[in-house]
Amino acid sequence: MPTFRTTDDVTLAYTDEGEGRPVVLVHGYTAPATAWVLTVDALLDAGYRAIAFDRRAHGESETPAHGQRMARHGRDLGELLAHLDLEGAVVVGASMGGNTLWAYVDQFGPARLAGAVIVDQTPKMLNAHGWEHGFYGYEATNAGTLFAKGVSVPGGGRTVDRSGPAVLRLVERLGAPPAFRDPTAPETLPLLADHALQDWRDVVRRFPLPLLMLAGRESQIWPCSHAEAAVAGSPRGRALVIEDAGHAISFDQPDRFNDVLLDFLAEVDAELPRTDPTGHEAVGTR
Repeated sequence: MPTFRTTDDVTLAYTDEGEGRPVVLVHGYTAPATAWVLTVDALLDAGYRAIAFDRRAHGESETPAHGQRMARHGRDLGELLAHLDLEGAVVVGASMGGNTLWAYVDQFGPARLAGAVIVDQTPKMLNAHGWEHGFYGYEATNAGTLFAKGVSVPGGGRTVDRSGPAVLRLVERLGAPPAFRDPTAPETLPLLADHALQDWRDVVRRFPLPLLMLAGRESQIWPCSHAEAAVAGSPRGRALVIEDAGHAISFDQPDRFNDVLLDFLAEVDAELPRTDPTGHEAVGTR
């Protein structure tokens, strides 16, 4: 995998394939870039450039003790976009990868972007009066302790056995299970704690570009209502609930997820056509 060096001296890995509008795929907590392989296949078939990012402490990237906070992960994403000199990119963030995008936009703005897709990630995990769309059971009374030893899935939602066939398809495509990192590693627990306390709702509301918030109908960790609540007041945002899917939508329903993503990209292309240096259009086509 190609790599680049961040401004705080960490080597981060990514994949980069294809041509056309760049689509940057950012996975969630502990997941590797390679877990996007079925989506990468679909993007390449449709004529897009697919870039999958291993955030620090994920996949093939280094695992430093420093920088394990959402602001730094957002900066890392910004440095990847700058390293590749990307313009007109659509960023797809799943779970914590979604809030990594908001951390980037909060610091650097949306100038390099053409749109965003957030995959089953609430912008505020902590429940409070007037916001009941956070992590199940996560309240002010346990805000400092619930994630101290990792993620404790509350129970309910889509069961693992129902996801088996789709996950097997991913494993067969990769030739092995995706190489998830240890969710309780001491280097990354501070990241999880920081992630859980953030509130990105104001960043979502101010995002001026096409935005699609996806939610799994049977998400195991928060209600699917978070997507609609998140885009309330957003000028370009809309929400879509994916049926028969849990938190890991691209694992549970890869074909449905890819179709929805490609439809969104087609809308972005129609609004903001890309051109190559010769002046000809250089966008994905279906």
